[in-house]
Amino acid sequence: MSAPPPIPLSRQPEQVSFHRTELGPILSVYGRMVAAGEWRDYAISALKDVAVFSVFRRTAETPLYRIEKRPALRLRQGQYAVLGPEGQVLRRGQDLTAVLRVFEARRFRVVD
Repeated sequence: MSAPPPIPLSRQPEQVSFHRTELGPILSVYGRMVAAGEWRDYAISALKDVAVFSVFRRTAETPLYRIEKRPALRLRQGQYAVLGPEGQVLRRGQDLTAVLRVFEARRFRVVD
């Protein structure tokens, strides 16, 4: 018989996910944009190193925006980021509500 594998001393989470206090501001922004007719669908992914809230205009398309939580960047650039459709970082920071303010500026459009 072989010996059982050693038990790790420090348990790291198996996946990163959004906490209830983080989902509140995200869903608030999502609700305002749905009411404005801009967004229609969303998806939440909880992976090993990142949690992603993706926003879609239509279900069958690629995401318009991705709100990511990467705890590994907590001490450097900030663990929250909003990424655009081509993957460009629109805003990154430590405070989620400050990062989500990027959507307030996007609500105004130039009308011909």
